[in-house]
Amino acid sequence: MTVIVSEVKSRRDYSEFIHLPEKIHRGHKQWVPPIWNDERAFFNSSKNIAFQQCDTILLLARRNSEVVGRIMGIIHRSYNQLHNESNARFGFLECYDDQKTAHALLQAVENWGRSKSMTRIVGPYGFSDKDPQGLLVEGFEHLAMIASNCNYPYLVKLVENEGYSKEIDCFAFRLPMDFKLPEKHRLIYERVQKSTRYKILEFTSRWQLKPYIVPILRVMNECYQDIYGFIPMEEKEMKEFANRYLPILNPKFVKIATLQEEVIGFVVGLPNISRGLQKSGGYLWPLGIFHILRAMKKTKQIDLMLGGVKPGYQGLGLDLLMGFKLVDSAKTTGFEQIEVHLILETNYKMLAEVLQLNADPHKRFRIFQKTL
Repeated sequence: MTVIVSEVKSRRDYSEFIHLPEKIHRGHKQWVPPIWNDERAFFNSSKNIAFQQCDTILLLARRNSEVVGRIMGIIHRSYNQLHNESNARFGFLECYDDQKTAHALLQAVENWGRSKSMTRIVGPYGFSDKDPQGLLVEGFEHLAMIASNCNYPYLVKLVENEGYSKEIDCFAFRLPMDFKLPEKHRLIYERVQKSTRYKILEFTSRWQLKPYIVPILRVMNECYQDIYGFIPMEEKEMKEFANRYLPILNPKFVKIATLQEEVIGFVVGLPNISRGLQKSGGYLWPLGIFHILRAMKKTKQIDLMLGGVKPGYQGLGLDLLMGFKLVDSAKTTGFEQIEVHLILETNYKMLAEVLQLNADPHKRFRIFQKTL
């Protein structure tokens, strides 16, 4: 039967776009649903400030009136201008194992990109590196982590069959809490620990932590500026981001480095909530929130979500000091392992540090590209 691709227009289209992954991944043991209320806000141009910097299109594929696939097209005008590029992006691709559907969806976004004078397309990629990025190409047997993609192996082949090739890979690492610190790192850690110049802030309540969320994001703007796909956050976006994630943060697993009251570094860990999200089905009410809170208490894994040190203070060992403060807090709470969220293959310094700890690169994600 013919696959028909059309733009999301109606409220029903919008709902079908958001909830299609729930149907495709039914029975997929490693897939973790998002929080659906957050998804509705994310794809709502009146609520997500990122839409203001981008041209976008949401598309659905139907076969015999049944929705069988979805895709989003994004042209990030600010990012393209900053990097002197003319790239379109495809993201949030979902479909069943059918080449005709994948072809129709990708071709529709490619044609849309050409109509906007774009010369290349990359993806899967969202508005920024804070959104799920890349297709999982290794590590299909492992449970997905919040804010990361999870796909069946067939989706990789469907994309490659449409003429897409590798743009860049990124990795997720896992290591036990009792890892041994290399001698060189131990000496750096001991030196910076003795210093009275820097202060590491630790928290016991979200009320204490809240005033520091936006300063953390300002530091992130500075130290992430050269990372692939990163676009600095605006102040309004920072506040929205803070309000979105503060309720699920455990303040014990956020560490901040300061110099004379100025925030110069941070690490943010989060007890893994994947099992809780699976049990909740992605719905917070009436009982979903309790599944998530219970998962945060029962899990033995901390997910390292964000971390960075302001340029000018890098290489001093502040990342080690904050990291070990986080590990100490996790150990005393009974956690046994840590998963380090995505590290680009071009981030040689970070990769070298993680690999020296004998971390397991248990997931690989790939962003693809194609000339238009």
